[in-house]
Amino acid sequence: MSTGEKSTQMAIAVAVFFAVVALILLVTQRLRSRRGELVQSAAFVLPAVALIALGLLYPAITSIYQSFRDNTGDAFVGLENYQTIFTDSDQVRVLLNTAAWVILVPVVSTLVGLVYAVLVDRSRFEKVAKALIFLPMAISLVGASIIWKFVYDYRDSSRGQIGLANQLLNWVGIDSYRFLLTEPWNTIFLIIILIWVQAGFAMTILSASIKAIPEDIIEAARLDGVGGMKMFRNITVPSIRPSLIVVLTTISITTLKAFDIVRTTTGGNYDTSVLAYQFYVEYFRSYDQGTATAIAVLIFLLVMPIVIYNVRQMRKLEAR
Repeated sequence: MSTGEKSTQMAIAVAVFFAVVALILLVTQRLRSRRGELVQSAAFVLPAVALIALGLLYPAITSIYQSFRDNTGDAFVGLENYQTIFTDSDQVRVLLNTAAWVILVPVVSTLVGLVYAVLVDRSRFEKVAKALIFLPMAISLVGASIIWKFVYDYRDSSRGQIGLANQLLNWVGIDSYRFLLTEPWNTIFLIIILIWVQAGFAMTILSASIKAIPEDIIEAARLDGVGGMKMFRNITVPSIRPSLIVVLTTISITTLKAFDIVRTTTGGNYDTSVLAYQFYVEYFRSYDQGTATAIAVLIFLLVMPIVIYNVRQMRKLEAR
């Protein structure tokens, strides 16, 4: 299809959209009663609901159904695919790796971002310092992975190093280390990449929350002799609790979907695979639709409690 044909199709789609909106407005304009308002609201809401149903609900229901069938999708196997996930040694390793990611990345990223935000708050070099830690957020996860793959690059100690990490080890008299190949620490070194990226996000949100703390609260605490760690523990942290919840839950959801880093650095080898990457392997390499969709459903089930907790906490804060 040529560029001209694509442009024509796009123009037709835009024209159809405006025509439909104009028709809705024209029809509902004559119905100025309460009923007319309901019709107008439904006319605008129903297409969105239909798209959500088509793009989200239907695939979710299909995936759940497929997770109870065999690798070809022909025979019903019940909970066999889920049993495989929790009993097969390779799949158990994937679950343990994912657990390590979900525990370490949100906690460490939030701590680093919080400490950094507090230390540079209202300093002379605040803008530059924040820009430096936020820069990784402007890089795609694939780009960040390639950067760190060079950092972790391994060469024998007798040869010149191109990896920063091994060069530092050689400078202090330590032999080169296979950062991406040595189990189980290679998973930790992959986790560091996502922490490096997400710390900037945590710092930005938490820094804005810290600046939003009313000055009178801070001044009152100082007059009472509160300072240093007491100020941080008793004033700063409670005041920014909503932002901490948002940052932790957002990074947790991002971590559960981690794919790019594993794919780019190790390809899931050397016991570094996680759930999101294992779904790709099972579906597109092993062609095991049953196990793949079971993994997808498991990821969905793990994300849902985080989302529900986030929503409930936000409602409690709004009710105060």
